[in-house]
Amino acid sequence: MQQDDWDAVVVGSGIGGLVCAGYLAVSGLRVLVLEQHDVAGGNTHVFRRRRAYEFDVGVHYLGDCGPDGVLPAIFGGLGLRERIHYREMDRDGFDRIVLPDVSVDVPTGWARYRERLLAALPQDAAGIDTFTEICGGAGAELRAALLAAEDWSLAELTARTPHLTHWGRRTLGQLFDHCGLSPRARTVLAAQSPDYGLGPAVATVPQHVAVIDHYLRGAYYPAGGGQQLAAALVEVLEAHGGELRTRARVERILVADGRATGVGLVGGHHVRAPLVISNADYRRTVLELVGADHFPRRLAAKVRASTMAYPFATLYIGLDTELPDRPNANVWWYRDADIGDAYERLGRGEFAPVRSLFISFASLKDPGATCPPGHSNLQVMTLCPADSRWWGVERGPADGGRYRRAASYQERKRQVAEAMLQAAEAALGPFRDHLTHLELATPLTQERYTLSTGGTPYGLATWGDAGGRPSNRTPVKGLHLVGASTRYGSGVAGVAVSGINCAGQILGQRLLSQVHSGRVLADPSRLPERPEGWDPLAVSRGLARRTARGLSRIG
Repeated sequence: MQQDDWDAVVVGSGIGGLVCAGYLAVSGLRVLVLEQHDVAGGNTHVFRRRRAYEFDVGVHYLGDCGPDGVLPAIFGGLGLRERIHYREMDRDGFDRIVLPDVSVDVPTGWARYRERLLAALPQDAAGIDTFTEICGGAGAELRAALLAAEDWSLAELTARTPHLTHWGRRTLGQLFDHCGLSPRARTVLAAQSPDYGLGPAVATVPQHVAVIDHYLRGAYYPAGGGQQLAAALVEVLEAHGGELRTRARVERILVADGRATGVGLVGGHHVRAPLVISNADYRRTVLELVGADHFPRRLAAKVRASTMAYPFATLYIGLDTELPDRPNANVWWYRDADIGDAYERLGRGEFAPVRSLFISFASLKDPGATCPPGHSNLQVMTLCPADSRWWGVERGPADGGRYRRAASYQERKRQVAEAMLQAAEAALGPFRDHLTHLELATPLTQERYTLSTGGTPYGLATWGDAGGRPSNRTPVKGLHLVGASTRYGSGVAGVAVSGINCAGQILGQRLLSQVHSGRVLADPSRLPERPEGWDPLAVSRGLARRTARGLSRIG
């Protein structure tokens, strides 16, 4: 019989939710994680095709995973230092930015990055010097504030973060204007902006800096793929008395007298808990799961007026040949040297010809783990419109829309896939004759599996003032938030930080500073042995469904 009473219930099993659940569990709380999909991990989950290919949905590279890294510290505090390993990408160029008349290999370190930029864009030298000085300084300030052992007073914060104090609410476009940069230089400097799904006119300087500084500290890929992260966190949860239930969709977060009391699931089952942590989409949490009437009117109005970051269209590609010799680096390809125009076109719903691509080569990052010998595994991604009507249907799957077999949707998918293939061959050279697998995921696909508004993995684009983001706390007592829409940012690192900081707020501790200094809260001896054939995808289904039928495997 299912247990109805828990100390804490976590809605959604993205990395933010699992990290928070893990830290609460190792601190003695009985924690239940509920996931509507059939596997935990959110955007870190993988899927398999043809018993030959394994594709990562959202983990294409991670930053700052060296010995002093933030992510290894967060996982290490849960006793996972020896269970999660990272393969470093090419330090001399982990991202290759390609414009029609200039190419830049992005290396580790701000100093080397600046040198590459100056060599590629000598006519913008003065502006590049200013830009890298401001952004490099802001990156150091962000990290220092994140890892501080104590809360800083407003006076201390102002004194210790001069770059963030000045630029914290200003957009990346405003910084470009301040530096007097050309359109080509702006395109190079913002080429990785799809890593957070916003153009320079909307993204704030800290949003850009948090992502770029993160990768300039070293780019990595988790050995064995993104599912390793979720599976290890599930092991921690279960080893310390918690539980993951998949295929368990929360219909309502229950509130009485201004306090969260638990959740109600589709089908009528109720779970009681004095702590509810929502790792669900922020807009859906406030407006649907809880209900706007439980929040102050101004906050509810701000949520209704909020907008979302752009989503992706993603081609998952298998080839029956190895890629030509190339560095272990992603490719950021741009058709034109004017990123501002590319985002303006996207905002108008213009798609073809594709203006930019992000290309990730899984078979280079983890050789032998994602495809058969002699084959290649890559993903080709581009930002795209979110509107379900643009995709040929009236309603998305989160709202009950049936879309997958609609002729209009299938035709739009065909058009998008062809436009992306044409752009990919412009970037890489011809490869269609070697295709063994081709599959397009759309924002509706993302929405189906994660219930994210607009099918974006990045959460909010705007929420009130420039750069505004919700904190972990809410006006509803006992209700907390984690995930891509919180102030800690998107991506695996951002949501993991949101998770540990949320747990720290609940427990009254600055956990991130503690674990970065080496503290381990978990008991590693309680973690289960991993037998031969251990499968992270099976572990991520939760104990009750671990051996259920339907799990695909490689080989």
